[in-house]
Amino acid sequence: MSSDEQDALDALEKEASDFIKDAEIDRIRKAFQLDAYAVLDLQPGVPESDIKLQYRKKSLLIHPDKTKNPAAPDAFDRLKKAQTTLLDEKARAYLDECIADARRLLIREHKYTVDSPELQTEEFKKEWRQKTVEVLLEEEARRRRQLKAKLQEEGREKRKEEEELEARKRKREQEQAWENTRDERIGSWREFQKGQKKGTDGDKKKKKKMKVLG
Repeated sequence: MSSDEQDALDALEKEASDFIKDAEIDRIRKAFQLDAYAVLDLQPGVPESDIKLQYRKKSLLIHPDKTKNPAAPDAFDRLKKAQTTLLDEKARAYLDECIADARRLLIREHKYTVDSPELQTEEFKKEWRQKTVEVLLEEEARRRRQLKAKLQEEGREKRKEEEELEARKRKREQEQAWENTRDERIGSWREFQKGQKKGTDGDKKKKKKMKVLG
């Protein structure tokens, strides 16, 4: 094989490789993000070893250092997040439950049984995937409503706590102000008492004098 022929084959291989990378990046970015299985292109129920292997293969293919595709960083982040979700026991259990719910809803809607042959068709699997999207969206919306309600309640509790703190602060300030004017009040009271005493003595003398004059 001549050098030119080898260069042509290398160019074709590189072009094919770039095409595969671009296609995978595009697939990942179009996959429904709440479904980590869809992002990693896996079926529910696969073992953890398959998840790690699939992630390794996909990440090596679309890693930003391996391609000039400007969307590679975004696709890589989504891929990494999907793996993290499936390796988290609680997060994966939640996702599996949503997928199972979607299947149960379809079986009930179509009045199938768990043994119905329709469940093995590609049409049902496609419909199941779409139903899973609906269930996940509904659950995400419910989760956000709960979070919003929780934040609102926490906000009310915080405002109530702040109002109570402010009320206690005002009470302390009033008590301190009352204590600070204690000497002044005592002095005023003493002056008042002296004035009262003088007035009383003066009245007694006046009465006594008036009696003498009488």
